[in-house]
Amino acid sequence: MTDQTVRSASAPSNGHAVVIGAGVAGLVAAQALSGTFARITVIDRDTLPAEPGPRRGVPQSRQVHGLLGGGASALEELFPGFQDELVAAGGALGDGQVDHHWFLDGFRLRPAPSDIPGYGASRPLIESVLRNRVAALPGVRITDDIEVVGLEADGPDRVAGVRVTERRADARETVLSADLVVDASGRGSRAGVWLSGMGHPRPEESTVRIDLVYVTRHYAKRPELLGGRRLGVSVVPSPALPRMGVVMPEEGDRYALLLAGMFGEEPPTDDAGMLEYARSLASPEVAAVIESATPLDEPARMRFPAGVRKHYEKLKHHPEGFVVMGDALCSFNPAYGQGMTVAAMEGVLLRRLLSQGSAQLPGRFFRAAAKLVDTPWALATGGDLRFPQVEGKRPPGDKLINKYLERYRAAASVDPGLAATFLRVANLVEPPGRLMHPANVLRVLRHAPKATQAAQAAQAAQAAQAARHDPALAHEAE
Repeated sequence: MTDQTVRSASAPSNGHAVVIGAGVAGLVAAQALSGTFARITVIDRDTLPAEPGPRRGVPQSRQVHGLLGGGASALEELFPGFQDELVAAGGALGDGQVDHHWFLDGFRLRPAPSDIPGYGASRPLIESVLRNRVAALPGVRITDDIEVVGLEADGPDRVAGVRVTERRADARETVLSADLVVDASGRGSRAGVWLSGMGHPRPEESTVRIDLVYVTRHYAKRPELLGGRRLGVSVVPSPALPRMGVVMPEEGDRYALLLAGMFGEEPPTDDAGMLEYARSLASPEVAAVIESATPLDEPARMRFPAGVRKHYEKLKHHPEGFVVMGDALCSFNPAYGQGMTVAAMEGVLLRRLLSQGSAQLPGRFFRAAAKLVDTPWALATGGDLRFPQVEGKRPPGDKLINKYLERYRAAASVDPGLAATFLRVANLVEPPGRLMHPANVLRVLRHAPKATQAAQAAQAAQAAQAARHDPALAHEAE
């Protein structure tokens, strides 16, 4: 068991906090707590790697991860200098509109210089940079190979710590007392079960089933691929073709390549099958990597059945001393790359609320976090509900809004300003309402004839491409 502890006489002197999970959300939480609590213990059930690398408890760490602009800003606020450290550790940084090509509904967003940052780094590298920063905080202790088996309660209305056991055969259960417990244990969180054991109802859940299957494989970089760009290409799934392809640079002079499909569209894991699958996408650059670059590992497959949001804010009573954040609070469709970003933004929120005092913190946090989550959840579910296979209530005016957004995406293929606004909204830097600002509506209308021609050409090309490499998709891509 590793144990990283740093102490300082200048550390704050008001209590002990426990964080469950040493992933991105847990590390963000520890940083947010560090200005308030004298001691912070971060607990993880995995053996944490000394160097960046995937681990068993975070199976998605082998997959492509995106750090959105809003998340980068939040991490920089919590960890000043984070961006420079990430680049120094091997991550890539560039212009998210120029250096990365985006394909929506079969056509490409118009590239132009922008203020939108784009990052290329693996989830393990991001986690490693954050973990090193957190381990150096006064009073922080990061422990691994320990499992939290339940909450320690002080009556029905207060959490007073956690019950833990080391992950070995002869381990005994012990109690770790705490003034605050933060559950950042991810999608497998048992917070609802634990609260139920204290006599509280489980939170309501909102679920959007997408049946996403995705495969990631790493390839050695080649200078002639991706036009020499630093940040790759993304082909976003659409109702016409529910397939996705992404190529991003990562540390170690390599590309991470992802293929994904929804509603029964499962990318294969053999070389020939992956190549044919990639050739059905709008951009030929994804297939070019598979065709000409050297693979560095075996493909890693993962399934994501549904996005799930847990509505702790709707509970009438919140036991003091316990909050939930990250994927344990809301697990997003990974195609939108929102998970790490929302966790970072929740960390900023947690620190701000603690600066205002710790009284009734859980209720205040859950209500404020719900407002924070509203926007990315609406963006993700709004995108998912475009697909007729997705079950769920469509909001009033949904067809009209989708029609406008289809025209917007088409217009953004010829208007770089519209493309930049779309990317700022997708990066959680600007609110979704910016897409319907009157000035943008006028630009969409002004570009309508040219954009319609571009969209029709793109859709025809996509249909031909899909049919050529997978005849079963011909009717879907028309």
